[in-house]
Amino acid sequence: MIDRYTTPAMSAIWSREAKYRRWMEVEVAICQAHSEAGTISQADFDEIKAKASFSLERCDEIELETRHDLAAFVRNLEENIGPAGRWIHFGVTSYDVIDTALGMMLRDSCDVLLADIDTLLKEVQRLKSEHTETPMIGRTHGIHAEPITFAFKCASWEEELLRNKTRLQRTKEEVAFGKVSGAVGIHAHVSPTMEKRVCEILGLQPEPISTQIINRDRHAYFMNNLALLGAG
Repeated sequence: MIDRYTTPAMSAIWSREAKYRRWMEVEVAICQAHSEAGTISQADFDEIKAKASFSLERCDEIELETRHDLAAFVRNLEENIGPAGRWIHFGVTSYDVIDTALGMMLRDSCDVLLADIDTLLKEVQRLKSEHTETPMIGRTHGIHAEPITFAFKCASWEEELLRNKTRLQRTKEEVAFGKVSGAVGIHAHVSPTMEKRVCEILGLQPEPISTQIINRDRHAYFMNNLALLGAG
């Protein structure tokens, strides 16, 4: 992200370091589910949880060789964890991690935007109450028409914001999905039960039917509703 065009709250979600931190949370959650299922020993999972860390600089070094950002990240995790690191990324594909992390980031972005909408709503509602007797000119086709009050104008903004808030609440539900279904979505190495557990750990719902990826209609829905919010 370009620093001068973002807020601290959004930067905390979308910076490269934040994205990699979400990747790490997904990898650890997958290992936790494997541990609960008996695939990984408790001792190995304890080591993974205690030692999981990454360095952006080291990831960059490895990526010069792998030419793949997630593969470089996974290798760096393995290096930092030690012997138990062999379980990192076990039975999963890149987009099991990338798209699940993306679902978390989109969900968290909705929370930031919903809080901002609430702040704006309170101000619009304050102005509406304050200006019930403040006259202003109403316009049609950009020219003067009948008189209205500024409170009436604020009431129109308020209704649109309330609709946008409802849409964004639905959007949060729509994007908060993850997947751990493998390269083509058939759960060849991770069962649907384990996928559900990983998503539960991360505060997501499992994608009902995924392929290599989570279908992009979810993300398009998010962007469409952002456009409506931004144009309001």
